Amino acid sequence: MKARIKFRKYGVLKFIGHLDVMRYFQKVMRRADIPIAFTGGFSPHMIMSFASPLGIGLESDGEYLDIELTKPVAGEEAVRRMNETCVDGIEVLSFRQIAEEKKQTGMTILSAADYLITPKEKTEAAGSVPAPDWKERFADFMRQDEIRVVKQTKRSEREVDLRPLVYHWEFRGDSVLIQTAAGSVENLKPDLVMHAFLKYASYPMPDPATPGSDPFSYRRQEMYAGTGKDGVRHLVTLESLGEEMRGEEIETETPDRKDR
Repeated sequence: MKARIKFRKYGVLKFIGHLDVMRYFQKVMRRADIPIAFTGGFSPHMIMSFASPLGIGLESDGEYLDIELTKPVAGEEAVRRMNETCVDGIEVLSFRQIAEEKKQTGMTILSAADYLITPKEKTEAAGSVPAPDWKERFADFMRQDEIRVVKQTKRSEREVDLRPLVYHWEFRGDSVLIQTAAGSVENLKPDLVMHAFLKYASYPMPDPATPGSDPFSYRRQEMYAGTGKDGVRHLVTLESLGEEMRGEEIETETPDRKDR
């Protein structure tokens, strides 16, 4: 039996990396007494996979973790127990049963993600963008038929057109929300879009050697699977592909917060 956990990551924990998040949830599983399955062999480990690792420094309201269970548990009870063991910076939002097929894991079916992007207040480290002028310039930027940039990978670099990889965008107050391609086939990070915009608008570029010099903050809001056919894009949240899980309630004692 498989379950999908949705959680948010915020505050100071945005600065911990993916491996630390994985270790964190391994401890949460033990302390909340979630009946997670283990691999076999001489070095068994918990069976879990994340839909998409979140970059360091980003907050999120829509992260996903898939696990395998040895027996069913009540979803609401599992959420309560896990949140009782969590520290500030991680909050579990839902716990839902998903299909058993390997090809239905969040990592496999991920197709798009939403990001809310907000200009930072100017500090000694961060640059700034003119307000409200930047919105007009950004709208002009997104009206282009092509947005060509050099995208670096671990092994090489190649020129790509970003415009088809931005599926939707809209202003929300002083911020802009963009929906980009995500997953193993195509994956577009929001900072690549905004740095291309800075260059287009002739605004100061962030210094890669200076932490916090990016004039924008980024918050992932949701992740989606593609269910469209014949070239028609139709996106649904990873959470919506699960269903309420019913099962045995967990009856362990609440862990002492000093032991976390």
